[in-house]
Amino acid sequence: MASTAVVRPVEAHDREAWGELYRGYRDFYAKPHDAEVFETVWGWLMDPDHETRCLIATVDGVPVGLGHFRSFARPIDGGRGLYLDDLFTSPGARGSGAGGAILSRLAEIARDEGASLVRWITAADNETARRLYDRVARQTPWVTYDLAPAG
Repeated sequence: MASTAVVRPVEAHDREAWGELYRGYRDFYAKPHDAEVFETVWGWLMDPDHETRCLIATVDGVPVGLGHFRSFARPIDGGRGLYLDDLFTSPGARGSGAGGAILSRLAEIARDEGASLVRWITAADNETARRLYDRVARQTPWVTYDLAPAG
């Protein structure tokens, strides 16, 4: 019988496992391993007053996935949404249901917090993740832009 992914909020004792998962996520997007970034993000996650939160997916008690998310205002409808910044499942756990379990938990949190949706972006060539996303969510027609700070 296959194990089921269990999703829970990140806890202080998850620091090492979170770091390994976050490192894998950053590797996927070819981001350097900057210790200051790791410490900053971990500090956010451990600060109950910071907007950034994290879910950890475990299989048989072993952390195999993470989802960083935050609430955001939606002025267009006078409501709030949840924004999934990062979703990552370790390569060995892909297909375990961990990613889908994180998305399901986010949908429950959105419901419980009165958010109107969970939104995220992904790379166009992220085919593995997009197979999951196409099963559980609706792709939007919106195009994303990044504007660098002035100066």
